Amino acid sequence: MPIALLSALLFALTLLSGCAGSDGNKDDTDIWSEAKLYSEATDKLNDADFAKCGKYFEKLEARFPFGPYSQQAQINAAYCYWKAQEQTQALVAIDRFIKLHQGSPSLDYAYYLKGLITFNDDLGWLGKFTGQDLSERDPKAAKEAFESFKVVVERFPNSKYAPDALDRMRYIVNSLAEADVIVARYYYQRGAYLAAANRAQLVIRDYDRAPAVEEALYILTKSYEKLGMTQLSNDSARVFKLNFPDSEMMLTGQRVKKERRWWQFWNK
Repeated sequence: MPIALLSALLFALTLLSGCAGSDGNKDDTDIWSEAKLYSEATDKLNDADFAKCGKYFEKLEARFPFGPYSQQAQINAAYCYWKAQEQTQALVAIDRFIKLHQGSPSLDYAYYLKGLITFNDDLGWLGKFTGQDLSERDPKAAKEAFESFKVVVERFPNSKYAPDALDRMRYIVNSLAEADVIVARYYYQRGAYLAAANRAQLVIRDYDRAPAVEEALYILTKSYEKLGMTQLSNDSARVFKLNFPDSEMMLTGQRVKKERRWWQFWNK
């Protein structure tokens, strides 16, 4: 067979195989109208099929970027991916919305949703077995969530999402304080008293109203005592008694902590 004819035959076979692959991967949603795609995505959302509704809303926004459903599709995609526990995709979607729609009336919700996505209070089955809470995890995500909720509270004080955002900010602050106390406790138990005192001071300085301050003052007092800094230890003990007159921690070495989730934390 001539080389030219063989090359032509191979080229034709390549085209045919490409077409066959294309048909095999054809997506039925490609022929849907904008309204149809939005309707189907909304149905999936209502049915709690979050993985599929995220993909549908994302596809809608990509195919019809200037359509009437585009903005809503972006924010719905973020919500769906969050509920489907696809945090990375959810953050990409919500960050894109915030970047493109600073004048949107839904901007307060967008920042609130970003906080929820990053906040991720649901620890799943592992958290249930270990008893792990936010204070025992990497504080980076907590701080990022705090900043998103802070935008809601400061830029949109009349938003219906502001009260809940403020509650979550308070919970995050308490959890970050608790995380630092855990570190201070670790240092103290291992005899690193100067490091323990320094970390306890950070808690007292940065989170002065957090419940963890009680233990921070206790660790500070005991660390100074171990270091032979009697005057500083006595001063810390006086501050402790002034702020926590009913506490028995100086006697027992244990702080009584009520186990509450974030939404219960501020309800007395």
